[in-house]
Amino acid sequence: MPPYPDELSTEIRNRFAHVDACPFTGPRIFFENAGGALTLNSVVDTSARFAAIPDNQGRDNAASAALGKAIADARADMALFFNTTSGRFLVGESGTELLFRLIRTAVMGQSGKGAVIGSSVEHPASRSAARHWARQAGVDYISVSHDDATGRVTADSYAQMVREDVRVATILHTSPVTGVANDVAAIAKAIRAKAPEAFIIVDGIQHASHGRIDISAYEVDGYVVSPYKMFSRHGYGVAWASDRLTGLDIETLANGPKGNWEMGTRDTGSYATFSDVVRYFEWLGSEVSDAETPRDRIVAAGASIHTHEKALTDAMLHGVGNLPGLASLDGVTILGGTDNPDREGLVCFALDSLPADKIVDGLNDSGIRTHIRRADHYSGNILTPLGLEAAVRVSLCHYNTMDEVRAFLSAVQEMALPNATNT
Repeated sequence: MPPYPDELSTEIRNRFAHVDACPFTGPRIFFENAGGALTLNSVVDTSARFAAIPDNQGRDNAASAALGKAIADARADMALFFNTTSGRFLVGESGTELLFRLIRTAVMGQSGKGAVIGSSVEHPASRSAARHWARQAGVDYISVSHDDATGRVTADSYAQMVREDVRVATILHTSPVTGVANDVAAIAKAIRAKAPEAFIIVDGIQHASHGRIDISAYEVDGYVVSPYKMFSRHGYGVAWASDRLTGLDIETLANGPKGNWEMGTRDTGSYATFSDVVRYFEWLGSEVSDAETPRDRIVAAGASIHTHEKALTDAMLHGVGNLPGLASLDGVTILGGTDNPDREGLVCFALDSLPADKIVDGLNDSGIRTHIRRADHYSGNILTPLGLEAAVRVSLCHYNTMDEVRAFLSAVQEMALPNATNT
């Protein structure tokens, strides 16, 4: 399927800061979006505006009331984007911190024995938290193995391992190493078939920038994102907690408002910049569809993002024009497989003939920003079973273009086949 037309692509790119040049090194192509996406210009403006306001929420003055309204509006926007009419939204230090907090609350908020279940494909943000709090609670941790070839963990795999006494389950929506998404709704259903009362927490950090979040369809209790990976900025994470999870003995100020997850004065700019992201998705949806409601526009935006990014990743893998793709290179390993229908805007690869760090350095020299994933505490769960010490992660978003993919393939071709010429 074709990517965005040039005119729309230009409009999209004009809405982002540093889209084609690094403020430190000059012109570059940004294929390191899984490490942190580009920032909307509107987010930059909103951040500066709210950073300059000296007032706090909860005071009896007009400025304080305006801050309170910005937060309330943002929470409504979060509900719109995540598609839920229940539960609570909270802002924290980061997505990782929020995953730890939600998982801690779910595990420690229940008495008696039981078990915690998660999968080997997960990022340590959820896996480390689940294992740690299972130990603290003195309960079993059950590890569901992912499939090394596809990079995916399935509902069937969870179903084979889940026990009736599971009290907490964690699910990774999309891997930041392989870019492969898991079927959250199917996995949650498989868990609840045996452990209907389990609290299910989802790491949606890598998935969020690609759109298509629908909490109402998942039947889960927690969902966490990192806004700096979805066109906002660093310094905060956003979590949704179900009413059931909020009903546990959460950490909160004594005698304060019931069910209040947040402690201390909030950064209003965090909330306001999330609203900027939601407005952007609505705008994009209006450009690619005739959808009339805000939610339908967000859905349409997510669908168009998936289509555009698939066109780009397919070109990376299979080539475009007279440029061969990564899959044609001798001794190449494509994490998750070459033709994986669950891939979301990311290709991770390794070459037998050239170390990953050399590839990343060479691409940097060509003005193309990518990232090395090593078999460490972040990525060893994915790379080690494949016999890889490192791999090159090429992660893109919908503002990237086919011309950028061509430049990438040309640079890789020159490094992998230095004597080859493109005809």
